[in-house]
Amino acid sequence: MSKVLIFGHKNPDTDAIASAISFAYLQNQLGVDSEAVSLGDVTEETQYALNQFNFKAPRVIETAANEVTKVMLVDHNETQQSVEDISEVEVLAVVDHHRIANFETTNPLYYRAAPVGCTNTIILKLFKENNIVIPKELAGLMLSAIVSDTLLFKSPTCTNEDVAAANELAELAAIDLNTYGLNLLKAGTNLSNKSAVELLDMDAKSFPMGEKNVRVAQVNVVDVNDVFSKQEELEATMVELSVVNHYDLFILVVTNILDSDSVILATGNPIEAVEEAFKIKLENNKATLKGVVSRKKQIVPQLTKVLTK
Repeated sequence: MSKVLIFGHKNPDTDAIASAISFAYLQNQLGVDSEAVSLGDVTEETQYALNQFNFKAPRVIETAANEVTKVMLVDHNETQQSVEDISEVEVLAVVDHHRIANFETTNPLYYRAAPVGCTNTIILKLFKENNIVIPKELAGLMLSAIVSDTLLFKSPTCTNEDVAAANELAELAAIDLNTYGLNLLKAGTNLSNKSAVELLDMDAKSFPMGEKNVRVAQVNVVDVNDVFSKQEELEATMVELSVVNHYDLFILVVTNILDSDSVILATGNPIEAVEEAFKIKLENNKATLKGVVSRKKQIVPQLTKVLTK
């Protein structure tokens, strides 16, 4: 078989990068010539994990068909979140923990999905099913993904499987899970040098909801004022990006990793859908969402329900 590229979603987070690296390692052990690549630059949190376990960030690509004919997707399946020319290559496999939407293939494929908090929880199972030993450094990187996606087990997306997987990987990596986990999350909260555009693009995904195109960005902080001190600039940038990219609604979710609450900032139309979805009243275009930390489980489904009814 010719070379296969493996990648996560655009604006990759720690799980997208770690999933590409871990799944590519597994595939290479199984005899598939694979390379982990990225659909964007890594975040500071991800770079912290890569540095801790001696990995280089995967090279960034914008298109795949100019290099290969076959790819594998991790941590995503939706077309708008994938490589620009996804329709021009054959998808051999998908390993994911998100909803399935806007996705179809011409040929049969391997598809592994589960409602867990992190893609690397699934990939750990694949290693065990194939009797492949996980190197110490790779175990640490996979653990980093679970910590990141579950906010050190505080996210409602976290399952007992994620906790068990994290503890197993921590033992393989020979690190203290809680100490390392908190240091990892804090590494991703240094936003002092980020522009409004960078903040809005760090971890952002687009979702079709009914007839609307909704952009949802999320950043993790230890103090929400680090972000909202730039609110006027953020709102103006959200409006500009919406015009250029045809977003109907643009929502920024600012999550306090210590309190496990979020503050949202919303622009666009219909803005009242945001209020209805979360049963809140926006004041100055923002509102606090108590106990909300997960875009996948506590933001997207609620908005989708309102915009598709």
